[in-house]
Amino acid sequence: MTSTDYENPYRPIPIRAVNRLGRAGQRLGLPGRLEVNKLVKHATRKTGLSDFGDDGHLEALQLLVNSINDEARLTPTGMLIQKSRLAGALVQRLRIQDLLKRHPEIDDTDLGTVIMITGLQRTGTTLLHRLLYSNPEIRGISGNEALLPVTAAKTAERAERSRKRRAVLAERTISYLAPDFMAVHPIDREQPEEDVLLLDLNFMSQSAEAILHVPSYSRWLAEQDHTATYEYFRRVLKVLTWPRPARAWVLKTPHHLEYLDVFLKVFDGATVVQTHRDPRVAVTSFCSMVAHGRGMFSDEVDPIEIGRHWGNKTHRMVEWAMKTRAEAPSERFVDVSYYDLVRDPIAQLRRIYEVAGIDFDDNAETLAEQYVAANPQNRFGKHHYRLEHFGLSKRVMDETFAAYREAYAIPFE
Repeated sequence: MTSTDYENPYRPIPIRAVNRLGRAGQRLGLPGRLEVNKLVKHATRKTGLSDFGDDGHLEALQLLVNSINDEARLTPTGMLIQKSRLAGALVQRLRIQDLLKRHPEIDDTDLGTVIMITGLQRTGTTLLHRLLYSNPEIRGISGNEALLPVTAAKTAERAERSRKRRAVLAERTISYLAPDFMAVHPIDREQPEEDVLLLDLNFMSQSAEAILHVPSYSRWLAEQDHTATYEYFRRVLKVLTWPRPARAWVLKTPHHLEYLDVFLKVFDGATVVQTHRDPRVAVTSFCSMVAHGRGMFSDEVDPIEIGRHWGNKTHRMVEWAMKTRAEAPSERFVDVSYYDLVRDPIAQLRRIYEVAGIDFDDNAETLAEQYVAANPQNRFGKHHYRLEHFGLSKRVMDETFAAYREAYAIPFE
């Protein structure tokens, strides 16, 4: 069973020692803050390239860096990891831009049929994502590709080895820093990952506020036009499709729920699958996931603040999505109840395939059944969480999400 002592995150002894040394160094005057110009110089030096593209990403990066420095209260280890993550995103932008300049035909790549899964966090999106991905006819963003979309390798074989090494390192790092996290959100580099990791390349995604305390960045993010970010995301998908064409893509992240209007505009003709679960359970489970995630990078985790922030944000996500859907063609959407998905996943897959216009043949059904059999619920342990841990109550949650619950006939769990 996962820990609920969120304010005292698990910390391996060697990491404690590294953090003590890092803090001592900071007291002696060693730098302990992120600097955008140094991140940019590191990326250009590593790649020998200088064109990052121009879509507002540097403004977003600067605001994110400011928020991390001033608000996130990271440990020295946490700061090192975020520095590596942000520098890596800049490296990827340079390599992607270089590839697009050398091969402008990439922009003409057809993505095929696009199925996008979204919904509040912890509502079955991961299970549904992996069930669709089990069909080899449907592409997804693999864990390997998400971390390293474009490599410096000269051959496809070497590129794949580089991706695998990066993915294995990331998986082992998370397992080492936060063993409970695997029970909360199992990570498997062979399975598809969330699109949010590619949206990170524009430094405009929910991932920062999910793993860090960055309130000023979060407020700024909610007020921005995300069209350029989604257009860049589509180009990156074309970069991934170009060497290995796909009949269909399955995309997935709860982030899309907040910007459903932008997604529908950029991915015209896509089929949208929205999952639904009792908000009391979904929001609380996600708050617990956020707390475990933040504990990897900071010694100061405030579960009450997490509950307040994500309670408000998830409400905004479903309200905005309902408004968007009211103005969009209903035939583009498939609603999936978490409870129907758990009870009979194959029936829900059939519905999605039918709306998307893809044949759900015997092979697709067999592979989906095999995935279900090999991945029982709670395989990595029981995830434990309670509303009151995050300052939430049944009454307030029920009042907040009443319209959403009624619109999609969501039962109480």
